[in-house]
Amino acid sequence: MQLGFFTMPIHPLDKDWRQCLREDRAAFVLADELGFTEGYVGEHLTDAAENITSCMIFIATLIEATRSIRLGTGTVNLPNTHPAAVAAHVAMLDHLLDGRLIFGISPGGLLSDAEVFGNLDANRNAMFLEAIDQVLAIWAGEPPYDLAGEYWTVSTARTMMREIGQGLLPKPLQRPHPPIVVTAVAPFSKGVTEAAARGWEPISANFLMPAWVASHWPKYAEGCARVGRPAEHAAWRVAKSVFVADDAATARAYATDPDSPYRYYYKQLLTKLKKNGRIELFKKDRDMPDEAVTLDYVCEELVIHGTPDAVAEKLLAFREEVGPFGTLLYAGHDWADLALARRSMVLLAEEVRPRIEAAEAGRTP
Repeated sequence: MQLGFFTMPIHPLDKDWRQCLREDRAAFVLADELGFTEGYVGEHLTDAAENITSCMIFIATLIEATRSIRLGTGTVNLPNTHPAAVAAHVAMLDHLLDGRLIFGISPGGLLSDAEVFGNLDANRNAMFLEAIDQVLAIWAGEPPYDLAGEYWTVSTARTMMREIGQGLLPKPLQRPHPPIVVTAVAPFSKGVTEAAARGWEPISANFLMPAWVASHWPKYAEGCARVGRPAEHAAWRVAKSVFVADDAATARAYATDPDSPYRYYYKQLLTKLKKNGRIELFKKDRDMPDEAVTLDYVCEELVIHGTPDAVAEKLLAFREEVGPFGTLLYAGHDWADLALARRSMVLLAEEVRPRIEAAEAGRTP
């Protein structure tokens, strides 16, 4: 099992933005030093807690600070940006990263972002599909492009001067394009099936109950089967909120106390999902009454915490429950205590992972 990192950081509203960004960058640098294979960062424009406004700008700050970790947009919310801009910016970023870029895409889940861009009442799934189709067509095609859709038009026919390079959109370094991943949130997601049929790979979100995470693999396999390609467990990434400490009491306090950054994270998400009518993501089954979905219940069910031995055991049990996935994405949270937050990532890489690998190989670590 590989280790990766995924953050849609949720910070306290009164925390200095510069400090938030410094700590979020430090988490990626540390992940690279610890051998994490990939790291993803989300973006939102209209959320003071989820305060990374551009995943591509953020990734650009990590180009010289990291060496081997592949960096992913997690995700570019396609309805909110013109496809030509996405195609050009991703292409340049892939070159800057010397081919270390993973292209994560989605329709976007934050409704206030949709409102500010004027697509709150639009069919954002249709916009998403048109946008990615146009991005891929730009990379596969040649100018003047002449792509006409319902939402966007891409053409340089009137202004192109090929001999001097005008009117040409850039192509990424990786050909035909960087690997494409999609976030999977809905139980039994049809989107995962369609993504798999297109050759894209899934990331299951860290705020889903295990039963809903488990529902993603069959949908992915279904999409792969449709186009006659093997469904590889190594292609499935699963994000999870994990906290590791040297002793159980410290781990439980940091993960569950009233001022815990993990508890704050899930309080924010619970508030949003209730408002948006998506509380079922936090339910063990769809018949569970809404009033039973309390913050205490959510944190108890979704946060794995403890010593290295305990966390390894819980992660192995989680993997047994949801199925064999290729990469565990350690979910990033606010660094309320820098020493403990960094120590958790170190323990995961240096003590938890060897225990998991040893258990899988049937030997004593």
